[in-house]
Amino acid sequence: AFRVTPQPGVPPEEAGAAVAAESSTGTWTTVWTDGLTSLDRYKGRCYHIEPVAGEENQFIAYVAYPLDLFEEGSVTNMFTSIVGNVFGFKALRALRLEDLRIPTSYSKTFQGPPHGIQVERDKLNKYGRPLLGCTIKPKLGLSAKNYGRA
Repeated sequence: AFRVTPQPGVPPEEAGAAVAAESSTGTWTTVWTDGLTSLDRYKGRCYHIEPVAGEENQFIAYVAYPLDLFEEGSVTNMFTSIVGNVFGFKALRALRLEDLRIPTSYSKTFQGPPHGIQVERDKLNKYGRPLLGCTIKPKLGLSAKNYGRA
C-alpha cells in the first residue's frame, strides 16, 4: 500500500492507477517493446483507494502485482520493480510505500543467506553490537587501504 499525495487537479483514482502502472509495466513514453508481450499479464492494479484520516489530499492506494512480474528468489528484483522508479512520477506530489505483503508462495522462493549472523560475526570478529552497512562515497578512486577503512 502506498500513501499518495496527488498533484493539484489529479484525482486520487488516477494517481493510484498511475502508481500501479509506473511500478509495473507502465512508462512515460511509447516503447517499441510494448507490442512484444501481453502487458495485461504483468501490470499492477490499484484495487482500492481510501482517504487518510486527518490528512488533506492524502490517500492510501492498495496495489496488487501479479507474481509473474517478479523473478523468483530475488528480493532485489521485487523491490526494484515496486519502488525503483515510481517516486519521481510527475502526477504525484508525494509518495511513500507504507505496507508490503508478500504471498507465502513467493517468499518461499527466497533462499536466504547461506549461513547465519554468527558466521558473519566470526568472520568480522565483531560481537555485541549491530552490524551496519553503507554505500561508500566516492565509489571510485579510493586506495584499497582507504576503502577498507571506510
